[in-house]
Amino acid sequence: MLKLYNTLTQRKEVFKSLEVGKVKMYNCGPTVYDFAHIGNLRTFIFADTLRRHLENIGYEVRQIMNITDVGHLTADDLNQADSGEDKMLKASKREKKTPQDIANFYTEKFFEDLEKLNFKKAHFFPRATAHIPQIIKMVEILIEKGLAYKKNGNVFYDVTKFKDYGKLSKKKIADLKENARLEEHPDKRHGYDFALWLKAPKEHILKWESPWSLGYPGWHIECSAMSIEYLGETMDIHTGGEDHIFPHHENEIAQSEGCTGKEFANFWMHVRFLLVDDKKMSKSKGNFYILSDILAKGYSAMDFRLLMLSSHYRSNLNFTWDGLKQASTNLKKITRFETRIRNYQPLTEAESEIDFKKYLADFTEAMDNDLNTPKALAILFEIISETNKEIDNQKLNQKNLDLIKFAWEKINKDLGIKIEEKKFAQIPAEIIDLAEKRSDAKKGNDFSKADTLRKEIEEQGYNIDDLPGGNYAIIKK
Repeated sequence: MLKLYNTLTQRKEVFKSLEVGKVKMYNCGPTVYDFAHIGNLRTFIFADTLRRHLENIGYEVRQIMNITDVGHLTADDLNQADSGEDKMLKASKREKKTPQDIANFYTEKFFEDLEKLNFKKAHFFPRATAHIPQIIKMVEILIEKGLAYKKNGNVFYDVTKFKDYGKLSKKKIADLKENARLEEHPDKRHGYDFALWLKAPKEHILKWESPWSLGYPGWHIECSAMSIEYLGETMDIHTGGEDHIFPHHENEIAQSEGCTGKEFANFWMHVRFLLVDDKKMSKSKGNFYILSDILAKGYSAMDFRLLMLSSHYRSNLNFTWDGLKQASTNLKKITRFETRIRNYQPLTEAESEIDFKKYLADFTEAMDNDLNTPKALAILFEIISETNKEIDNQKLNQKNLDLIKFAWEKINKDLGIKIEEKKFAQIPAEIIDLAEKRSDAKKGNDFSKADTLRKEIEEQGYNIDDLPGGNYAIIKK
């Protein structure tokens, strides 16, 4: 039975979809003004893992992940989408390119990261700039309902008119009034009201005609408009980082429910911050990393994915290079395990006493418990350890082997670990020749020569894994 932690209710709840057998899920995607950093990628890996598990237990998932290419201001986390410079325009000035070129470049780089990390593609990646009509329509409805007001070409949401404001973040309007970080906008009734539409200054490049002004949308309204466009008025699951809880997701709820009168999302799921060496990641601290930094150090995207899965999504994950090194070692164990079960030829009719069905059930139970990936991985490594022992002792028959292969396939549908093809690349003839000579030396009990040949094989970038019955597997390092 799948149970997920719901930020809205602050407890684990049994998951029940709106429509039997189907799940509608929205993931807050990147603002494409720069490369996605490893903290962003952790949040997206969680979303991908959630989708994988839902599909693995039988749901049909419709996944939407937006691309923000306008309206995300540099002070959106402090004020209510009305302060600071548009991040897209800031990047445009920095790189001396048009905002469209910036968006296209970093969107493509984001997609490259997703492919390297073996993500399932979302069904749609809607861009904010392609949904201005839907945004304008939604703002018009909010004005008509008295939840929003216009002044001098700007439109703001009056949070005092939405009785449930604060239900996600548990923040009260009375507390917001005392928040010294909120700066008064001259056109706002209250400092904590948030922007739906802003009149663009003359130098602003990204702007559209609207009933109120030549301007651009606020960041929060974009997600409401796009999610409703692709998922309808109520969705099953909405995800994001914990920094999205307030103000972004709180404001999404106010806009969406104010507009439709219906519950916006049944489950809200948020990923805790990623730290680097126990500190907040920051360019100024020199501990800010993107995926290419990981790859440049000689690690793989799968090493990084496995590291992210080693910590529960609702716990802070402390990224260290030592931790990544351990993840790389663990990935090699998984790779070797897959190689062994792929190459193993059962030589016995004796049946293993290991209950692999129970292991698979335990793995599923761990994942059903709010995606407990650390526990699920621990169970996987138990399976690997027990399987290696049974192979070494030649205790697996064909039935056992088929069951192990089935269990691994089911498990990896959740984990999404892509074993690099180079591990199973065509082995050069000279390496195969050395391996054959080593095999002959072992058969002749010339173990000194066999060890020498093994070292020679390893020096040329390959490992040799002995299998029962005199067989072996050659694996590229």
